[in-house]
Amino acid sequence: MAEDKKAEDIVVLDLRGISSFTDFFVICSGTSEPHLKGINSGIREGIREHANVSPLASEGSVASQWLVMDYSGVLVHIFLQKKREFYALESLWSDAPRLNLVS
Repeated sequence: MAEDKKAEDIVVLDLRGISSFTDFFVICSGTSEPHLKGINSGIREGIREHANVSPLASEGSVASQWLVMDYSGVLVHIFLQKKREFYALESLWSDAPRLNLVS
């Protein structure tokens, strides 16, 4: 899904036991606003196709350069790289284990 749309630096943080509001963060980056839009659409369509699930909520906009989709136990964050560096979620949640993705 995100990989299919050439999302960069995909990270999955395991927040179980650390967070009361979600189990996982999926964080990825795009190189431009149109790229963010494509990644967002690809993830939505892929999850809908494979699991018949839509996000419970979505926040942000392509213009804000940070999109968030809430799939209950999974929050998907899509950033433009500069915004990702600024907000540094991986640093804020540095005690969370990173999961290895298998392609």
